[in-house]
Amino acid sequence: QVQLVESGGGLVQTGDSLRLSCAVSGRTFSSTVMGWFRQAPGKEREFVAAIRRTNNIVYADSVKGRFTISRDDAKNTVYLQMNSLKPEDTAVYYCAARLYGGDWYNRANYDYWGQGTQVTVSS
Repeated sequence: QVQLVESGGGLVQTGDSLRLSCAVSGRTFSSTVMGWFRQAPGKEREFVAAIRRTNNIVYADSVKGRFTISRDDAKNTVYLQMNSLKPEDTAVYYCAARLYGGDWYNRANYDYWGQGTQVTVSS
């Protein structure tokens, strides 16, 4: 059984930073593609970023240059550093693990999900 637990969300102001963490347990972590998604009220869950190894990373255009995804395989943890936050970044952020295949941008290809952590950016 794979478990993902997110932490680090909160209420911040425009321009502030937050770092989300996702702790993974239950399987070998180092070869797994890990992704972050977000879901705002009334909207579909959307891709934010994904990482397999340090040099194998992709971002959504909306966060490129502001967000940084990273991982610490020794700690079985993936991070999302979010800088220059905007009100439109407000959403529940989910960590997900892709074990088998399919494109990294599609939430249907992720097999395990965390419970989500709320990020609210006030203007």
